Amino acid sequence: MRTSRVLKSKNKKVVTTLSHLMVRSMTASLEMSRCHRWSSAKQKKVKDHKKKRRVVVTDDDVRHEQTAITLDDGETTDRPQVTSKDIAIHTDSPRKFDRLHINLNAEETVDQRQVIVAAAEDDNTLGDSITRNRRVVEDVTGKQNLTTTNIINDIKMNLGPIVGYAEERLLPLSKACAPLTNIIPDLSVYVQMALDETPEEPPDGLTIDESAAIRLYTIEWEGPHRSLYSILNYTLKTADREDLRPYFKYLKLFLTALVKLPCVPQLTIWRGVTKDLSADFPPGTLVTWWAFSSCTTALTVLENNIYLGNRGERTLFSVEAINGRTIQAHSHFVTEDEILLLPGTHMVVQSQFTPAPDLHIIHLKQIIPEEMLLEPPFEGAYLYPKIKNDKQLDVAVASFDDNDVVMLLGKGDGTFQTQMTYAVGSDTLSVTSGDFNNDNKLDLAAANWNNNTVSVLLGKGDGTFQTQMNYTVGSGPFSVIAGDFNNDDKLDLAAANSNDNTLSVLLGNGDGTFQIQMNYTVGSGPLSVIAGDFNNDSKLDLAAANVNDNTLSVLLGNGDGTFQIQMNYTVGSGPFSVIAGDFNNDNKLDLAAANSNDNTLSVLLGNGDGTFQIQMNYTVGISPSSVIAADFNNDNKLDLTAPSVRTKVSVLLGNGDGTFQTQMTYPIGSYSYSVIAGDFNNDDKLDLAAANGADNTVSVLLGEGNGAFLPQWIYAVGRRPSFVTSGDFNNDNKLDLATANYDDNTVSVLLGNGDGTFQTQNNHTVGISPSSVISGDFNNDNKLDLATANSDDNTVSVLLGKGDGTFQTQNNYTVGISPSSVIAGDFNNDSKLDLAAANSNDNTLSVLLGNGDGTFQIQMNYT
Repeated sequence: MRTSRVLKSKNKKVVTTLSHLMVRSMTASLEMSRCHRWSSAKQKKVKDHKKKRRVVVTDDDVRHEQTAITLDDGETTDRPQVTSKDIAIHTDSPRKFDRLHINLNAEETVDQRQVIVAAAEDDNTLGDSITRNRRVVEDVTGKQNLTTTNIINDIKMNLGPIVGYAEERLLPLSKACAPLTNIIPDLSVYVQMALDETPEEPPDGLTIDESAAIRLYTIEWEGPHRSLYSILNYTLKTADREDLRPYFKYLKLFLTALVKLPCVPQLTIWRGVTKDLSADFPPGTLVTWWAFSSCTTALTVLENNIYLGNRGERTLFSVEAINGRTIQAHSHFVTEDEILLLPGTHMVVQSQFTPAPDLHIIHLKQIIPEEMLLEPPFEGAYLYPKIKNDKQLDVAVASFDDNDVVMLLGKGDGTFQTQMTYAVGSDTLSVTSGDFNNDNKLDLAAANWNNNTVSVLLGKGDGTFQTQMNYTVGSGPFSVIAGDFNNDDKLDLAAANSNDNTLSVLLGNGDGTFQIQMNYTVGSGPLSVIAGDFNNDSKLDLAAANVNDNTLSVLLGNGDGTFQIQMNYTVGSGPFSVIAGDFNNDNKLDLAAANSNDNTLSVLLGNGDGTFQIQMNYTVGISPSSVIAADFNNDNKLDLTAPSVRTKVSVLLGNGDGTFQTQMTYPIGSYSYSVIAGDFNNDDKLDLAAANGADNTVSVLLGEGNGAFLPQWIYAVGRRPSFVTSGDFNNDNKLDLATANYDDNTVSVLLGNGDGTFQTQNNHTVGISPSSVISGDFNNDNKLDLATANSDDNTVSVLLGKGDGTFQTQNNYTVGISPSSVIAGDFNNDSKLDLAAANSNDNTLSVLLGNGDGTFQIQMNYT
């Protein structure tokens, strides 16, 4: 398939399509930029005698019809109308976005070609586009072929992990491509081209061959041959992993180069499909993209009619990416700012809405998969950054009694720097993060319950923060969230004030400061607040759960930062939390509340106009304080689950029409302090595991994939297990379990057999009264290690894994008084895991920076 590049004007002039004799007027002051570097020389060029205007076509299977185009300046130019079997559009990087088909006419199939007419200002002296058009749109309305990326196939096919290539030797590019010479035509020519274009000292510390491997991927083959990227991505998306073997040597070199590039900071990128995929992506759905996926950060690219147009079903994917790589410095097209996602990109659907007829926006959030989907190319390689929320991820803790926020910066080797304490208001209950001054550095906002303020601390980008700025809100702020409530691309804040029954909205100025609060009355005792578009007008609305008067308050946003008067909806007694989701698959957000006083869940279906139907209540266990939505039976319908304080968990299967089946309750032992989900028998169905503190066991309930669970299997562990976690502790691609046993000072490890059963426990001594346990690779040997928080001897125990499911003797590190939980993360961006322990009796957070060899530095305590 040959392709044609189209350029978009810098000042967003109109771009039109010429199809079926229907054309739009074009601005005569614009002229077409240089196009189609790599397609056939058999292009038709039509020029005006005063200004160049170019229509780029290919001549395979085309028929010509003459039509007249009247320009805005009154001049008329005869241009041929061209129809052919395929449609393709080039940017200055004709390879961009997986050589996707684009169908700009709803009535045409992918076996038809349209002519794209574009105008660009004539200030492009270098012949490169002012604003890059990217092929981030996939046409899936017609039959699929080799060049179609096809997101639908990604989510439907059950493919295995991409493994085995890492065992290959790292070879020069020419040798790495040798096994592909009979698969990819003229490969040696383009290999040499990539090498010739690569500087002797490539940026980012790459070797010449590594940089050239990326450059080779970006080159577009001259028609009619398929390019390397096209055939490779097609193979990555086929069911038989054996077909990948000829690519192993190239993948070794290519992925080695890519993982050496830094992960871009967490940001939103975009990709489009000319089809309504909303039914395939209900909130809570897990999604995996198996090919290399090129995306754009510029939404304006997709707004152009060249891409999705304004007719026909269209879907935009908004992806919160965490490990994309910018390959511009190593691309054949050096001006292209492309973000490349690696194969095996794993995501969860956060939300979806329809801002215009036939236009569906699906918000995906990338997550690190529980199981390996893409093998790292070499030992010690990191496919993902250490946990990051924004540009730099450190630990932030809100301290209720000490009135401060504590920051612990990780060194990336598993250790943390000395705590940095930042004073905020009084009795801080919650903290949220966001970039409040648009400097790509993470800032913090804390809700201070006792002195009725929200504290904002602007980040410096090095893990430190400026002195707080306090903003007055209502009385007793219990929680705070961030969102863009007036559509100015500047983050605003909203706080739920439990004592005066209001929501405070503070509009952001974009420089880290906020305007004076605007208060809105809600019900009695709002404990939580969420944001969502409840009336499908692309303006954020608010909803609050009011614990004292058993209501949910909904305030519709006007899009300018103000909100309409509340509409209250009755729910059960004592709503503690509220969530939003599309429970009846009508692309309208619904609400669900966990009612702690009457042991129910309330579901309110949205009408799509900001109003909600009367509640439907569902009985669950005793005193639910939270509710979670997920698809437990793989039917693309959201289900609900709520843990109770007693010995069961409630699962309510969704019918897809907004109603839920009667709860199914499952025994999980006595006084189950901790419950987790995972696929313990490798059948792609979620299972449950619970730590039962009163009877010293772990209960495992295997999911049947229909929302039901088999009777529990009970496994003995240590005394009074208070926490359970899962991980592959012996590198056999089977999930194992580990519990922290409070009364006998041990960690119990149960190795999984891969069929849902577990071997007899192996116990490992830790500190006194371990209250939680986590796993992580603290010494960078690709073997999972364990860490426990020991509440009675004020230590954190680290047990290095041997890779066979057993662990070395503990190493203990002193932390604060009575640590109740421990987490791991890369708090100082040095690619080494650090630890943070929350100390319940001295109101501190202890950070231990990792050295990368399994040892940790002396604690840094933060008040």
